[in-house]
Amino acid sequence: MTHRNLTKAALRGEPSYVWRAGQQRRLEMILKAAGERIRGRILENGCGVGMYVEHLSPFGGTVIGLEYDFERAAEARLRSPHILNAAGETLPFPSSTFDLILSHEVIEHVQDDRAAIREMIRVLRPGGRAVIFCPNRGYPFETHGIYWQGKYHFGNKLFVNYLPRFLRDKLAPHVRVYSAQDMKALFADLPIRIIEQTIIFGAYDNLISRFGAFGKFLRAVLQFLEKTPLKVFGLSHFWVVERT
Repeated sequence: MTHRNLTKAALRGEPSYVWRAGQQRRLEMILKAAGERIRGRILENGCGVGMYVEHLSPFGGTVIGLEYDFERAAEARLRSPHILNAAGETLPFPSSTFDLILSHEVIEHVQDDRAAIREMIRVLRPGGRAVIFCPNRGYPFETHGIYWQGKYHFGNKLFVNYLPRFLRDKLAPHVRVYSAQDMKALFADLPIRIIEQTIIFGAYDNLISRFGAFGKFLRAVLQFLEKTPLKVFGLSHFWVVERT
């Protein structure tokens, strides 16, 4: 990566550039959570280069992607004409506009995550749902890299998220990580009911491409753990909330 691309990766994460088993699994989770709403008005809030916008569009709804980074928004427009360049904390839509909102590994990067959540609930119609994926503090790796001695170091860093919060945030000031209590605080006092809240492991497509059968075995074991209390060590929170 160039220095410029590293800086962008640090501040805004790396979006999905290819569609593999991990993305397909999450799409199926989104579809299950959406139900009939998948045929309504849909917003992907933080759409990256538009991969999920493209894969949600065939189900009959009107899918709009919103992306803060101009270059990524421009790339997303190659996949869909319905792309806006704007910030998630001030969504450019009237209240009660959408039947479904997807926020996929985005809120950890925004300037004000509470404002971003509040805006999503504002633009949902009553009965509309928001589907949110975001990093779990219990995961043993900080997947967004760290800053050390003034330099950004890209990649997975072991046990950073287990440090006391002030130390963890000093190493990773560019990205948030969430405990279950943090998640509840994001939605406190908002007009929602929680439909689903769980923690999932990844699909580990890179490991599978490198190690084959061993990678598939590891993925099967970790995804089995999602059905046990050990899911607290999973990669991402998966929350589905419905506006009341």
